[in-house]
Amino acid sequence: MNAPHVTTRPFISRRSFLRGAGVLLSLPLLDSMTPAFAGVVKSAADETPGGKPRRFFGICNNLGLLSDEFFPKDSGRDYTLSPYLEGLKEFRDDFTVFSGVWHPDVDGGHPADNCFLTAAPHPGSAGFKNTISLDQYIAERIGYLTRFPSITLGVNVQQGIRSLSWTGSGVLIPCDEKASNVFKQMFIQGSKEETEAQVRKLETGQSILDAVAGQVKSLERKVGARDRDRLDQYFTSVRDLEQRLQMSREWEDKPKPKINVPVPLDPESPKEYMDKVKLMYDMARLAFETDSTRSVSLLLDSVNSPAIEFGETKTTDGYHNLSHHGRSKEKLTQLKAIDEWHIKLLAELYGHLKSVREDGETLLDRTMIVYGSNLGNANTHVTTNLPVIFAGGGFKHGQHLAFDTQHNYPLPNLFVSMLQRMGLEAEKFSTSTGTMRGLEMA
Repeated sequence: MNAPHVTTRPFISRRSFLRGAGVLLSLPLLDSMTPAFAGVVKSAADETPGGKPRRFFGICNNLGLLSDEFFPKDSGRDYTLSPYLEGLKEFRDDFTVFSGVWHPDVDGGHPADNCFLTAAPHPGSAGFKNTISLDQYIAERIGYLTRFPSITLGVNVQQGIRSLSWTGSGVLIPCDEKASNVFKQMFIQGSKEETEAQVRKLETGQSILDAVAGQVKSLERKVGARDRDRLDQYFTSVRDLEQRLQMSREWEDKPKPKINVPVPLDPESPKEYMDKVKLMYDMARLAFETDSTRSVSLLLDSVNSPAIEFGETKTTDGYHNLSHHGRSKEKLTQLKAIDEWHIKLLAELYGHLKSVREDGETLLDRTMIVYGSNLGNANTHVTTNLPVIFAGGGFKHGQHLAFDTQHNYPLPNLFVSMLQRMGLEAEKFSTSTGTMRGLEMA
């Protein structure tokens, strides 16, 4: 009986590293790390960047808005403003309102807020792993153009549990909740000693592959073609990281923008929810005005907010408990007051951005703002028919795009349209099926 034919190859330990000049670089999983006798190994595969800046601001209120007050009754460009949208009537031609949209298969109630900018399905399922968020997708591609590739903000956020920003490997990026910290990072120049210390930190991460160059070449000679492709992709990503570190190094030598605005005072209590929201809108606006970043996300963690106070209003119960109103007239009255204040602050944001000129256009014309929620109805935790307003950014607005409220249209299609408007090559994002139907570039 003939012995079976066996193709041999060098075996590389899964615990292999490259070492050099104090650098320890782990390797990705390769076919060569699987012993030849372990069985069959299946294949793993069975305008804007250089021109006028365009910007993105994603805002999620994770308890949504009362749908009866938010959604217009008719559609098209001649639609009648709903009670809530009356608060934005001054900017009617600057925004589009959507109905009948959702993130396909993003279910699970409250955990869906983590997927508002990722659209990763089934966030409430066991073993769920998130995917890259829209703001980080943008940051990876044009973040090098600004001091901060992206800024992740939050109000009353349950830290470590919730965020709108997620890396390509599905890692949560914590929200910064202190406006004073954000302001200081953007505008307060550190001392010479602090700058030099930061530069040393950045330089420590430089030239990782240079330190292990000889071992890389030796390794590539030992592995198969598919492993060489994987190594090439892996080392390319390391080189990209090095380039981003170098860009960060160069920004440390450049003075920060000077603005005639005092350092903001952070509200002390989570009850001052609306004051926090306004401050975060201010931080995003200042970041865009000074071109400190072109990608900002803001999570309004209403779920984690207590009874709140704003204007002359004091709610009698926690925001989350109010959202489970059970058609209680008292709770609905308080929720309506909260929602109307949200719209008021959004109108102020639009107004401030529209008052700033940049290369013959308003800052609102050059800033895409998505305001919405992961919940279509917080009372029942429904994640369909999401309330979404899309403003600015160089699109033909002034319309209500009404899709089927029973068989919803993919909201990620809007993300594809936005990416293309930013001059980025993108045909798909998460569960998108194309660009946003009915939305045209201006």
